[in-house]
Amino acid sequence: LEMEENQITLDNLKRGIDNPAFSSMGDERVCERFDGSCGESEEERIEGEGRFSYYYRKALQPAAKAKHFCRTHAKMLRRVFLGLLGVAYLCYFIAACWLNFQRALALVVMTAVVVFFTCWSLFKKHCGAKVLQLFIPVWKCFQKSWPWLKWLLWVALLGGLIVWLVLDTARNPKQLISLAGFCFLVLFVFAFSKHHGAVSWRAVFWGLGLQFLFGLFVLRTTPGTQAFQWLGDQIQVFLSYTTAGSSFVFGNTLIEEVFAFQTLPIVVFFSCVMSILYYLGIMQWLIVKISWLLQVSMGTTPTETLSVAGNIFVGQTEAPLLIRPYLTDMTRSEIHAVITGGFSTIAGSVMGAYISFGIDAASLIAASVMAAPCALAMSKLMYPEVEESKFKGKRSISLSSGEERNVLEAASNGAAASVGLVANIAANLIAFLAVLEFINAALRWFGEMVDIEGLSFQMICSYILMPLAFLMGADWADSPLVAELLGIKIFLNEFVAYQQLATYKKNRLSGLEEWNGNQKQWISERAEIISTFALCGFANLSSIGIVLGGLTSMVPHRKGDIASVVLRALLAGICVSMLNACLAGLLHVPTELGDCARFFSTANFSSTSYTVYMCCKELFASSVLQNGTLSFTGTWASLAESALYLRQCCGHYNYTSC
Repeated sequence: LEMEENQITLDNLKRGIDNPAFSSMGDERVCERFDGSCGESEEERIEGEGRFSYYYRKALQPAAKAKHFCRTHAKMLRRVFLGLLGVAYLCYFIAACWLNFQRALALVVMTAVVVFFTCWSLFKKHCGAKVLQLFIPVWKCFQKSWPWLKWLLWVALLGGLIVWLVLDTARNPKQLISLAGFCFLVLFVFAFSKHHGAVSWRAVFWGLGLQFLFGLFVLRTTPGTQAFQWLGDQIQVFLSYTTAGSSFVFGNTLIEEVFAFQTLPIVVFFSCVMSILYYLGIMQWLIVKISWLLQVSMGTTPTETLSVAGNIFVGQTEAPLLIRPYLTDMTRSEIHAVITGGFSTIAGSVMGAYISFGIDAASLIAASVMAAPCALAMSKLMYPEVEESKFKGKRSISLSSGEERNVLEAASNGAAASVGLVANIAANLIAFLAVLEFINAALRWFGEMVDIEGLSFQMICSYILMPLAFLMGADWADSPLVAELLGIKIFLNEFVAYQQLATYKKNRLSGLEEWNGNQKQWISERAEIISTFALCGFANLSSIGIVLGGLTSMVPHRKGDIASVVLRALLAGICVSMLNACLAGLLHVPTELGDCARFFSTANFSSTSYTVYMCCKELFASSVLQNGTLSFTGTWASLAESALYLRQCCGHYNYTSC
C-alpha cells in the first residue's frame, strides 16, 4: 500500500530528506496531471526542501534548549528574579530614605507592613507547628484557669472603663449624653430581640468592645488620628485622578459645574480599582484577616463573618457573592447577620463620591470599619442563633474569586459593572429629590389650610427624631438639623443626606453667620462628625428592595427566610449607625480655636472663614457699648488694635456694637 511505503522511520527522521512530510511525491503526481510542467526536477526539489528542513530545525535548537532549561530550573530562576527585584527595591528604598526620610515615611510604613506579613507567613509555614507544640502545656493550663480568669478579666475591663469614663467626662460632661444614648440603643435592640433567652453575650460584648477600641484608636490616639487623616488625604488625592478621564470625555466646563459629571465618574474609577484589587487577591487577603479577628473574638461562624467583613469594602449585594456557595445552608440568624452587615456599612465606590462632596474621609473610613463588629453584635442581639449551624467549628471557608484572566480584563469588567451603579445613583437622586419636593409641596398646602407656615418633610423629621439626635450627642440647637439628616437617610437615601450635610459643612467653613433670621445655616463641628457616622450605612427603605432582589437571585428557594428577617435587619442596621455616632460623640475632642488676637494680626479680612467668624464672635462678646463709649473686656481690653479688628469684623457680620 502507498501508506506503508511512506511510513516514517527513526532513520529517516535523522536524515530528514526521506520524511514524507517534506517529500515531493504528491507534488510530482500533480505535475504529471498538468503535463509535467513544474519547472524543476524531482532531485533538485528533494534536495532544496531537505536543506530548508535541516536549517529550520538547526535554527530552532537554541530556543528549544533555552525552553528546556527554563522548565528544568524554573524554581531557581524564579528565586533569582525575585532576589534581583528585592535588591533593586532595597537600593531604591535606601536612596529614598537617604534623600528625604520625612518624604519617604509613607514608603517606610508600607514596606514595614509588607515585610512583617511576609515574615509572618514564612514563619507560620516553616516553624508554626513546632511553636504550637511548645505552647500546648501553657494552653492547657490556661484552659483550666479560664472559668475564673475570664471573670477577673471582665471585672478589670469594666473597672478600667468606668475609671476612664469618670476622668474623661469630668472635663466635658456633654460626652455623658452620648454614653446614655449608646446604652439606650443597646437596650432598645435587646427589647426587639427575636429570642431574648438565646442571646450570645460573648458576641455582643466583644463586638461592642472592638468597636469601642477601634474608635478610641482612631479618634483619641495621636498615631490613629494621624494615620487615618493621612489615609483620608491619600484617598482624596487618589480620587482626584478621576479628573484626567472625566475631563477628556466630558470637558472641563461640565465636570466643574455639573454634579453628574463631577461626582459620578469617581464611582467608575473606584469600581475599576476595586476590581483590579480583587483580581490580584489583595481584597480577599484583607477581608480574610479582618474576618479572622472577628471570628476568633466573637465566636461567630466563618460565613457570616466573611460577608460582614467584606461589607467594609463592597456593597450590600456584592459582599454575599463572597459566600454564595454557602447561602443555601446558612441559618436564618446567619442570613440576618449578612443583611445587617450590608445595611450597616457603605460600599467603597460610593464612599469616593461622598468624599468628593467634602465629607471627612477619615471619619467615613473609621465609620465603615467600626460598623463591622458592631453589626455582628447587634445582629446576634436582634436575632440570636437558635439553630445548629453547619459551619460552626469551621476555621475557614474558601473565598470565591473572579473569572478574569488578566489585569486589563479585571479593570474593564470593573468599569463596565459600575455603569449600572452610576445609572442607579443618578436615577435614585432624580426620583427621590423629585418625590421629596412633591411631598414638601403637598405638606405646605395642607399646612396652609390650618395656618401652619413652612410645613415640610424635614420639619416633621426634625421634631420626631430630635430626641435621638440629642441622645447621640448633638447640641440641642443642632439637633433639629441632625434629625432632618437622619430622616432623609432613613426614609429616602443617604446620598441625599450627605449632600445636605456637605452644604452645612461648606457654609460653616466659608464663615457664614450661624443664624440667618430663624434659619440655622450650619451645624457645629461636633454635630458634623456625629452626622457623618450616623449617615454611614445603606439602612434605608429603598435598600429593602435591593437586598431582596440581590439575595433571592442567588438563592431563590430561601426567599421566604430572607423576607422574614429583612425588616429586623433594617432596624439593626439603623441602630448600628447610631451607635457609631454615639461613640463618635463620646470620643470626639473639639478643635481648639487658638489665640484670636494673634490670628487677627495676620488675617486677611477680604474673605471670611470659620476661624474668622468664631474670633469675631468672641470679639463681639467682649465688646461693651455704654453711653456711646466702646470698651472691651478680657484679653481684648489690653489690645490696642481691638477697635480696628472690630471694624473689620463689622464689615462682614452684623452686631449691636457695630
